[in-house]
Amino acid sequence: MTEQATMRAAVIEGFGPADTLRVRDLPVPVPGRGEVLVRVHAAGINAIDWATRAGHGVGVPRFPAVLGWDLSGTVAATGPGAGRFAVGDA
Repeated sequence: MTEQATMRAAVIEGFGPADTLRVRDLPVPVPGRGEVLVRVHAAGINAIDWATRAGHGVGVPRFPAVLGWDLSGTVAATGPGAGRFAVGDA
């Protein structure tokens, strides 16, 4: 697993204007079945993230919602059934 207990994340607590987006410390999630945990080296907020923040995205997220789908990093942990992914993969 990962030795970090918290992570930094771009988060919204609800829909709203640009200042709704905040950077917060959150607990590092544990990957579930078929999931991987990625240690993010760089991330960006794209147009889909902005639409989601404004309430115009596809679907309704559970809040707090972590934004930033465009990212690069390495696999920090794998859940059961994560397939071909291994810790350290980029």
